[in-house]
Amino acid sequence: MSTSSPEAVKKLLENMQTDLRSLSMECKKKFPPVKEAAESGIVKIKTIAARNTGILAALKENSLEVVQPFLMGCGTKEPKITQLCLAAIQRLMSHEVVSEAAAGNIINMLWQLMENGLEELKLLQTVLVLLTTNTVVHDEVLSKAIVLCFRLHFTKDNITNNTAAATVRQVVTVVFERMVAEDERFKGIVEQPLPVMGNTNRRSVSTLRPSAKDAYMMFQDLCQLVNADAPYWLVGMTEMTRTFGLELLESVLNDFPEVFLQHQEFSFLLKERVCPLVIKLFSPNIKFRQGCSAISPAPVEKPYFPICMRLLRVVSVLIKHFYTLLVTECEIFLSLLVKFLDGEKPQWLRAVAVESVHRLCVQPHLLRSFCQSYDMKQHSTKVFRDIVNALGSFIQSLFIIPNAGNNTAVSAPAGGSGSGAQGGAQGGPGTGGVSGNLTTQAAFEYRGTWIPLMTVSVQGSAKATYLEMLDKVEPPSIPEGYAMSVAFSALLDLVRGITSMIERELAVEEEAAAEFRETHPAQAWQPQPGVHLVWEEMVSACWCGLLAALSLLLDASTDETATENILKAELTMASLCGRLGLVTPRDAFITAICKASLPPHYALTVLSSNAANLSGKAYSIQGHTVQIISPSSESHQQVVAVGQPLTSQPQGTVVLTAKNIQCMRTLLNLAHCHGAVLGTSWQLVLATLQHLVWILGLKPGMGGALKPGRAVEGPSTVLTTAVMTDLPIISNILSRLFESSQYLDDVSLHHLINALCSLSVEAMEMASGNNKEPSLFAVAKLLETGLVNMDRIEILWRPLTGHLLEVCQHPNSRMREWGAEALTALIKASLAYKHDPPLALNQRLQLLLLNPLKELSNVLHADIRQKQLESVLQILQSQGDSLGPGWPLVLGVIGAIRNDQGESLIRTAFQCLQLVVTDFLPTMPCTCLQIVVDVAGSFGLQNQELNISLTSIGLLWNISDYFFQRGEAIIQELEREEEALQKRAQEKGETLNRPFHPAPPFDCLWLCLYAKLGEMCVDPRPAVRKSAGQTLFSTIAAHGTLLQQPTWHIVVWKVLYQLLDCVKASSTTADKEKIESGGGNILIHHSRDTAEKQWAETWVLTLAGVARIFNTRRYLLQQLGDFFEAWEVLLNHIQSAALSKNNEVSLAALKSFQEILQIVTPVKDSDRAGDAFAAMGVPPVLIDPLSAAGPGRPLARSDSLVERLTRYNGAELQAPPPTEESALEDAALWWSAWNTWYRTGTDSTRAPSGPTERFSFIPSQPFLTALVQIFPALYQHIKANFSMEDLKKLGVILHGAVSVPISSDASPFILPSYTEAVLTSLQEAVLTALDVLQKAICVGPENLQVMYPAIFEQLLLFVEFSCKPPQYGRMETKHVANAKYNQIQLFAPAEWVALNYVPFAERSLEVVVDLYHKTACHKAVINEKVLQNIIKTLRMPLGLKYACPSESTWKLAVSSLLKVLSIGLPVARQQASSGKFGTMWPEQANAFEDFLFTKSSPPDNLSIQEFQKNEAVDVEVVQLISTEILPFANFIPKDFVGQIMAMLNRGSIHSQSPSFTEAEIDVRMREEFSKVCFETLLQFSFSNKVSTPQEGYISRMALSVLLKRSQDVLRRYVEDERLSGHCPLPRQQVTEIIFVLKAVSTLMDSLKKTQPENVDGNTWAQVIALYPTLVECVTCSSPEVSSALKEALGPFKDFMQPPVSRVQNGES
Repeated sequence: MSTSSPEAVKKLLENMQTDLRSLSMECKKKFPPVKEAAESGIVKIKTIAARNTGILAALKENSLEVVQPFLMGCGTKEPKITQLCLAAIQRLMSHEVVSEAAAGNIINMLWQLMENGLEELKLLQTVLVLLTTNTVVHDEVLSKAIVLCFRLHFTKDNITNNTAAATVRQVVTVVFERMVAEDERFKGIVEQPLPVMGNTNRRSVSTLRPSAKDAYMMFQDLCQLVNADAPYWLVGMTEMTRTFGLELLESVLNDFPEVFLQHQEFSFLLKERVCPLVIKLFSPNIKFRQGCSAISPAPVEKPYFPICMRLLRVVSVLIKHFYTLLVTECEIFLSLLVKFLDGEKPQWLRAVAVESVHRLCVQPHLLRSFCQSYDMKQHSTKVFRDIVNALGSFIQSLFIIPNAGNNTAVSAPAGGSGSGAQGGAQGGPGTGGVSGNLTTQAAFEYRGTWIPLMTVSVQGSAKATYLEMLDKVEPPSIPEGYAMSVAFSALLDLVRGITSMIERELAVEEEAAAEFRETHPAQAWQPQPGVHLVWEEMVSACWCGLLAALSLLLDASTDETATENILKAELTMASLCGRLGLVTPRDAFITAICKASLPPHYALTVLSSNAANLSGKAYSIQGHTVQIISPSSESHQQVVAVGQPLTSQPQGTVVLTAKNIQCMRTLLNLAHCHGAVLGTSWQLVLATLQHLVWILGLKPGMGGALKPGRAVEGPSTVLTTAVMTDLPIISNILSRLFESSQYLDDVSLHHLINALCSLSVEAMEMASGNNKEPSLFAVAKLLETGLVNMDRIEILWRPLTGHLLEVCQHPNSRMREWGAEALTALIKASLAYKHDPPLALNQRLQLLLLNPLKELSNVLHADIRQKQLESVLQILQSQGDSLGPGWPLVLGVIGAIRNDQGESLIRTAFQCLQLVVTDFLPTMPCTCLQIVVDVAGSFGLQNQELNISLTSIGLLWNISDYFFQRGEAIIQELEREEEALQKRAQEKGETLNRPFHPAPPFDCLWLCLYAKLGEMCVDPRPAVRKSAGQTLFSTIAAHGTLLQQPTWHIVVWKVLYQLLDCVKASSTTADKEKIESGGGNILIHHSRDTAEKQWAETWVLTLAGVARIFNTRRYLLQQLGDFFEAWEVLLNHIQSAALSKNNEVSLAALKSFQEILQIVTPVKDSDRAGDAFAAMGVPPVLIDPLSAAGPGRPLARSDSLVERLTRYNGAELQAPPPTEESALEDAALWWSAWNTWYRTGTDSTRAPSGPTERFSFIPSQPFLTALVQIFPALYQHIKANFSMEDLKKLGVILHGAVSVPISSDASPFILPSYTEAVLTSLQEAVLTALDVLQKAICVGPENLQVMYPAIFEQLLLFVEFSCKPPQYGRMETKHVANAKYNQIQLFAPAEWVALNYVPFAERSLEVVVDLYHKTACHKAVINEKVLQNIIKTLRMPLGLKYACPSESTWKLAVSSLLKVLSIGLPVARQQASSGKFGTMWPEQANAFEDFLFTKSSPPDNLSIQEFQKNEAVDVEVVQLISTEILPFANFIPKDFVGQIMAMLNRGSIHSQSPSFTEAEIDVRMREEFSKVCFETLLQFSFSNKVSTPQEGYISRMALSVLLKRSQDVLRRYVEDERLSGHCPLPRQQVTEIIFVLKAVSTLMDSLKKTQPENVDGNTWAQVIALYPTLVECVTCSSPEVSSALKEALGPFKDFMQPPVSRVQNGES
């Protein structure tokens, strides 16, 4: 509620009336006048209230009267009344209803009370209320009021004194506040200054307004009082103290500086009164030196603490506020201040001086003014520099001269705090070293001097302790470390203030510059020169002192927070110097931080190069003495890491303390935030970081970031857990530091890169001498820097990669490895980066980026190449699509492999190539395709890794496929390129030089591919040759159609034949030594265990491939002019291969021969598609080579040769008729082929003439088979002119072929394992050849039939083999009759076996029979006595019968004989007259004879059934005689018939073989045979139609012989029976007798049946003559004989007749 509101006024009136009533009550008795005055006062108030609306104004007007009663009350000097009155007066004052006159009265009244010593506190209160509530008091009244307060200040009462002091202060302030208010009111009015008289500076006081005048007078008197002079205005002062006066002066100066600055009168007072006063008062302090002897001439006044301290406070205010007015005076003050810091001054003086300096240090603008006003002026004291240096010296002196006076006074003052924990909490990230022990006190420690550190003030404010001790009279004891703490704060604040001020101004300037550039792009920005000069001067003036002090403090600091602050100061200074371009100070600060980061004496070695040149200059710049103190080593810092120093000579270990780590973080911070201003000092920073990183054992990881390494260095690196947690942070900051390089400008970036490069060079030098772990810091960081500056990579690429390439060649493997890691990572990143414009449009940049990759190929170290290739692989995977013009470079890198590089390299390079071929062929320029082919080829030819060679051949195949599919596009692009090249070549006047030049570019691409494959076909490694060969021929076959016709000429002569020649040469000279198993664990098959055998395989492949191409591309090749020559060359190759002494090669040569002969007609273009597929088909099985029949298309395999041959014929018939010319040409080709075949056959089947060595070469069965199998196909083409001569040649070859023995270890493979006897393929083929011939003769013209006998002759030769195998030269062979698989293993291993001629002979025999069946009537066959030859040949097996090698032989011979005779005998009978068969009959008789009565006995194990079968065969022969020969006896020579009859006679009674068992006797007697013979004999003996007497004679002869033999047998039996007694006779004898008895009974039967006239009488006589002998036998004991005897005796009853008259002699 305001004092003027109606309620307040109402209340005031009420209160006043109450007060007056109380006063009248109190004074009623003692002081009646007062009572009356009070009562009249009540009336007065009521009147005023009633009459006036503006009650307060009316009260003021009448205030004299209103106040009067109260004044009178005070006059009573009665305490109770006085108090009441003073309260009332105060109430009036507070409502501002007191006029000037009334106020004067009040003051006078108060003065009286004061003099009487009454109510002193109330008085002070009343004065204060009066002066503060209104401005009515001026001049003398005011001065009286002030003096009144002063007087009360000096009473005996303490409370009064203090209250009065406070009141004085307030009153002084009020006076000046009034003046300020007054100035405010008159602000708008401009005053006319009066002319100044004389030279005085002083304006008369009269010009001042009332309040100002009061203030002026009062301030002037204060000066007088302090100076101990009489006041002018404050009349009535009795005493005054200097300290109080100084305090009042200070408060006025501090609170109202604008008064002094705006009013000249006041400024004058400052200059004329205050400054001299201060200087005068300072004098005792200046002259005083601590510890001076008392013998000095004049007694020196001792410094007095209260005065001195207050003076310093005044000085601080003066400097702070009035520096501009008092430039000279301030210079004096500052110089004094600096002097007070001297070591000789008392401790307390130094302490307050340092506090004062601190106050200055927190005012950077002030400091700047000093610098401008003093340091920058000539002939002026360098005040600013001195202040800083003084601080530095002060700090140093504290360490050097320990605090002698107050060692004991350690108690911390009120402002300080003794615990380091609190200090730590105030700032600084975590208290790394300290946190473990909270009682640790923050302190500085240096060479045994320990100075605790206190928290003296908040940063940026100078809160003093001793300058505030206004109540102390005696100098206080200064706790240890207080001065240091203040000085330390001052230093920090100084740095902070200066740097932040300059940086702010710099920022403003930069903003202005940027704005200016925007608005005036054409003009250059001109900064104000003066500003920069000031900044530079400030830094130049202070840096030395700062650096000296800070370095010392940093070294001595044991508190993390303090350290942090010092480092921050050094960092900001370094950054500021950098921004201002002051190189020396910048480097000095950075060096300081660097040294602090490293272990104590370590720094000197690393930074000596940088520090030496600095320390010389740096500290001599100043006149002031700044001692450089080298770092102390015995710091009690916590050790957090032990590591190895990075030096070329191994030394011991070094330790890192927590402080070192802290400094390192500052260094990182510096580099991170202020990299742009570091310039050349990057070198220092990075060198230091490198050493720290090394000691901490950080190792670079991915992308160059440093990670804590495992303890690679062994036990020497020890890290505590404290630092372990820091390491990730440090490595993170390290990385961020280099990441921030992206914000540097180009120049700074180059500084950084240069620094890193030179560091790296040092590291390389250090690492080259030994195999110690190298420092990889520089390399890793070059990588990081490159990675973050991708957007401007071009400007740093060359220096960066150039250096890294050098690193890659370093002998130390770890060093190189990282060089390569960095280089490849950069290349990969730069290619992946999205440049603007993109790389695809900026080919120059792309090639620039790829170039270092190529350069790496020149490095000899395998690990580097490995890295290079791995990165190529990654580049391909990520950027393969966009390489464009970079392809040749990349391919060059992939292809730069050498055999000395080791497998893994080649493997990696090959992976790259595989990726290229599988994914990137379509994206690369076609001109690079040839490079791809070359590179793939070089992988094929490398000899380190076989699998890669093989796979690369596969790649070439894929490449060829790609060419094939994209042919059109490739041709177009290549031709465009070709035109451009030609144009260029013409311009230069050169010829185009590329391989296979005349061929078109696309064909050249193919030829390059073929040439590469061709090179691999003669590689030393068999697998490579094989694969390359297959691929070469497959590609030519599959894609050859793309080539233009002239190119084929090159393919045939330059590629194929050249290859054949090389292979043949290599094969013939190959080593025959056995190769031991390859690679230790790989077994080599015996067929490949010599180089010769391996080359054989290659020869095989090559020959087959060339042949196949001739086969499939015949149509195309025939259109070339020199086809016939090519054909001849090919046949020569085939022949020389076929005759090579290697079964595999020779066989394959024939296979190829077959292949080129199989073509019937050239294939038309339209058929090529199918043909290409046929060509790619799997080659047919060797032993079955005729499977690909027909015009170039494979047929389904069929097993019968004959069937296939009919297909041949069929094919022949379907072929379109060729023109005559081509037919002639074809004929020439085929006869050329026949000659080759004949030469090959003759040479290969000719038996060795001399005695054979064991190892002479014998052609293999498959070879001979194939050779013979070629003939039918060949014959189809040459049969028109095939002559008898040729047939003979053929026969020789066939016979030779069949005679060749088989090596015994091959025999199991030639024959199948089942038990039937079969033909070998060779034998089949031979028969087939003859079969083809005979068929051709059959359908051919008449004149061909003369060849039949020759064929028979050939076949019969073969038939003889069944009993007499052929001989091969003089070679010893074993014969195997009917080879069963299980027998074969019995032979000695290396013998030669003439195997299994029986089936062959038998099959030949069948063919003979078959053929004879068809040709028996042919003239040639009859004339050439073919039948006789057949019989003659058969006689041998027939005669041997059981002795034949195989039992089937004689059986077949018999049946064949029967068949042949059944056909041939009629022919012979017809031709009887011609005599052409004359010689045949005896042959035939002999054959019968030999067979029926064989000399060989049947084997013991012959079963009854078998015996019966064999007997049946004999019977068949007899039947043939009885049907085909005897009936036609008249056409047949007599001798022959005679021989036949003799045979039958011999057969009709037969003796048994001796080996029969009892049970078999009946069967084994060949009863059936005898019976048939006998019957036949009889039949022809007694036939009614005896045509010639000769016949009859023959039969009679036969009978008598028979009967005579019977008689003999019987007689002998009887004789033996009698002699034997009871022993039974041998079984066979019994059997014989039984047989004779049976024969007799048979004869009797026959004689009965025959017409009596046909029987000769003599015969009868012989029969009857048997009778007595038969009777003799009756006594025999054998029941079988008895029953047979019964049978025989029975028929004799027919002779029992009575005798007739003429009796003949019945006795024989």
